[in-house]
Amino acid sequence: MTLAHEPWLFSTTFFLGLLGLSFHRTHLLSALLCIEGMMLSIFIGLGLWAIKLSSTSPMMLPVIMLTMSACEAGLGLALMIATARSYGTDNLNTLNLLQC
Repeated sequence: MTLAHEPWLFSTTFFLGLLGLSFHRTHLLSALLCIEGMMLSIFIGLGLWAIKLSSTSPMMLPVIMLTMSACEAGLGLALMIATARSYGTDNLNTLNLLQC
């Protein structure tokens, strides 16, 4: 992979995850997988950006981003389990936020 194609590839993978999130919103698990793909493309981009700069200050950004991504994945799976137990399914169409 050449250095000229890297920004195009990472933006493409990010927007493919965004398109998947916008078009496949039937199940909560598919939405979480699309968000995780978007976070992974940002993590790889930050990691390669830190390597290109070859200084120590931006090396911490991918670690912080990976920590936030792990917290997001844990929270998302906990929400999925809670909705599956209370509603019996993980379909996003059955969830109603206006219902008390």
